[in-house]
Amino acid sequence: MREFGYRRAADVSGAVALLAADPDARFLGGGTNLVDLMKTGVERPARLIDVRDLPLDRVEPTGDGGLRIGATVTNSELAAHPEVRRRYPALAQAVLAGASGQLRNMATVGGNLLQRTRCGYFTDVSKPCNKRVPGSGCPAIEGVHHNHAILGASGHCVAVHPSDMGVALAAFDAVVSYETADGPGALPLADFYLPVGDTPHRETALPPGALITGVTLPPAPVAARSRYRKVRERASYAFAIGSVAAALDVTDGVVREVRLAYGAVASRPWRARAAERALTGAPADADAFTAAADAELAAARPLPDNAYKVTLMRNLTVAVLTELAEEAAR
Repeated sequence: MREFGYRRAADVSGAVALLAADPDARFLGGGTNLVDLMKTGVERPARLIDVRDLPLDRVEPTGDGGLRIGATVTNSELAAHPEVRRRYPALAQAVLAGASGQLRNMATVGGNLLQRTRCGYFTDVSKPCNKRVPGSGCPAIEGVHHNHAILGASGHCVAVHPSDMGVALAAFDAVVSYETADGPGALPLADFYLPVGDTPHRETALPPGALITGVTLPPAPVAARSRYRKVRERASYAFAIGSVAAALDVTDGVVREVRLAYGAVASRPWRARAAERALTGAPADADAFTAAADAELAAARPLPDNAYKVTLMRNLTVAVLTELAEEAAR
């Protein structure tokens, strides 16, 4: 077993200072991903800085009608919060669709955003992987890739982001707040995750040494009628092979506003903006939903063994939007 140090941070500035003093350290929240990666040798931190006790564990309304979610709020607390369930039900559904109850009790919002891909080549240190060892190659392209990316991938990496929560946050224009030694900052989730390109090891736009302190959801009345649906290979705890977070506002049979994001199809939660543009002002019917999905999936570049995801995501998009449209018509 490789030895590592451990410190418990007393406050946010202290946590940031501890990491600045030891760049090989890592922040530890629930540990549901980091500890697994330490066991396999993917992560080898010299020290863990425990941030679990920092005062970042609340869900609070913002003055403009949104919600601010602290970084150490657990997934279980987030899914159960009455304001999350009322204002952003797809977010609560997404969190409940992820992991098991025991893991949700430990996993934190900040850690969920930073979880690493579950690609088997990434988690196996005996295999090459450009995410783990830049320039070593991406064997998934020619190897096992049935659950890999169909959107936004590159010749350097075809892994997918595993988060369910992140998909709903992407649909609702979440903003990630962080703290560095130079002070606080914020990144819209749309800019938080970096495109794969030729640097798949660079996953987020967080500045070096940054500690995520929370996530803010701006007011979005459309989000009150939203839904998250996940397809997985077994009924019990499993990562998605495709998922959709959707919100729909329909008036007189016409789509006035729509939010749509996809999961398990790209290296980051994928905001389906082409589909949103195609659907806004269109009839709220299956033909329009199908056309919108096709507009988004026209950019898909599947590999031989994951082409099924194009059909899967089309059907899933139509099914979720149809449910929401029928609900609006009642």
